[in-house]
Amino acid sequence: MTNKIIENLVRQKCTPCEGGIDPIPETQIHLMLNGMPGWDYAEGHISKKYTFKNHYQTVAFANAVAWISHREDHHPDVSVGYNTCNVSYTTHAINGLSQNDFICGAKVDHLFDL
Repeated sequence: MTNKIIENLVRQKCTPCEGGIDPIPETQIHLMLNGMPGWDYAEGHISKKYTFKNHYQTVAFANAVAWISHREDHHPDVSVGYNTCNVSYTTHAINGLSQNDFICGAKVDHLFDL
């Protein structure tokens, strides 16, 4: 993993967000996404589709994403198909994106690279 944005985010820990802060501005979102290949931004969410060889690997990955979510106390929407897993993050308390979404996205990418 040589990407400096992902390397920096993976080392961070999510902080509780109960609202009262502004979502990350779109200009900053696009800068962050430049360092997170494969992630897309739309309607206040970042998302990425991961592809695997079989259903077992897909479900194992989804379970590992759940473990990350539990540790960080920040939970994505996850949809699982036969060999694909779609992961989508947003911060509901602010109706947009927070640093937590990028931290978790980077950790999921890091997991995928293991």
